[in-house]
Amino acid sequence: MAPSTKGISCSFCGKSEADGVMVIPGPQANICEFCVEICHEIVQEENSVANSTNEIPKIDVPAPIEIKEFLDQYVIGHADTKKALSVAVHNHYKRLQQNGGQFDSELYDEFDDVEIEKSNILLIGPTGCGKTLFARSLAKMLDVPFAIADATTVTEAGYVGEDVENILLYLLQAADMDVNKAQRGIIYIDEIDKVARKTENVSVTRDVSGEGVQQALLKILEGSVAHIPPKGGRKHPQQENIAMRTHDILFICGGAFVGLDSYVAQRQGRKAIGYIGSEESSDQSKKINSLIPSDSIQPEDLVRFGLIPEFVGRLPVLSALSELTEEDLARILVEPNNCLVRQYQKLLAMEGIKLTFTKQALHTIAGISMKRKSGARGLRAVMEAFMMDIMYDAPSSTKKSIRITDKMVKDTIGAL
Repeated sequence: MAPSTKGISCSFCGKSEADGVMVIPGPQANICEFCVEICHEIVQEENSVANSTNEIPKIDVPAPIEIKEFLDQYVIGHADTKKALSVAVHNHYKRLQQNGGQFDSELYDEFDDVEIEKSNILLIGPTGCGKTLFARSLAKMLDVPFAIADATTVTEAGYVGEDVENILLYLLQAADMDVNKAQRGIIYIDEIDKVARKTENVSVTRDVSGEGVQQALLKILEGSVAHIPPKGGRKHPQQENIAMRTHDILFICGGAFVGLDSYVAQRQGRKAIGYIGSEESSDQSKKINSLIPSDSIQPEDLVRFGLIPEFVGRLPVLSALSELTEEDLARILVEPNNCLVRQYQKLLAMEGIKLTFTKQALHTIAGISMKRKSGARGLRAVMEAFMMDIMYDAPSSTKKSIRITDKMVKDTIGAL
């Protein structure tokens, strides 16, 4: 290219050759080397967004039966929830392939004008029942990026806290900043019940961590192009943001929804009215406070709890998880692929010691966790407390095997 004429300046930024900048002349305008670089970056960014919209990474979608069998290896119990999740996840990722030309049949061609909508999932259950584990296991099976976000940290734009777009940033980081991969990932939003309105009546005051957050989440749940600050925090006009589509991201929301069962009971006419004896009142309370089946929960119950109707409508797949029993907790200790007992057995195997537990010891550990009302999460706390002395002595011990009995657990935990 011929060198530029002496003394001309850039038509965009005003810099001239007198400033030591190379300026490329044009028929009606000139441009300097710095503005060329900026334009090149803009074109690359726009192309990356366009490519991310068109490219559909191949995902081998397993059958619902295969998904459930995989979940059985990591999650104990909750058969109905496993079936509901397996169907929902299968349909979601089959939906992503609908425009990829993978379904060549005359029957499928009849539905060219039909667009399958996304089905996000809402899991309701007490703490420690396995809601997060379900989402993590699904992401592991499908080999897609997975991120966990806490709804309680998100606030409405303009207030202290995190923007809802930061939820997408977690997924993008899990995908090593690969936008294409992130756009086919799974996001689990925990504590979603904590963003419920405080009352059923709309308040004139701002509810920056409640209804306002629900409104902000609507677009990304349904599907939109979000602009994410690459380093998190609040967005500002001068900041470069990453464009990311949420149309194909599967959102799984979870929460305990304490008190939701009472709304269901009232709607079904099971609320006790008038004076009843204390024993009868206790029995009635247990019935009302027991976790209700998924098919008993109606959208109106969630609206009365504090979720806005539009938000409920974007979570069409609903499943309620029951509280884990002592038998379930005992099975969790030994049956899943990465169970706690096997973890401790591996640790002691490094010291050349074989570790075993009696069945009664496992049930005692499960029973102690039940009393602490922390679900499966409480198992690790109990095991850590019980195994501390054993792990402390193991490297210096000459024992070749250790057998944990019911009495050993009771004596140790009872002394703590």
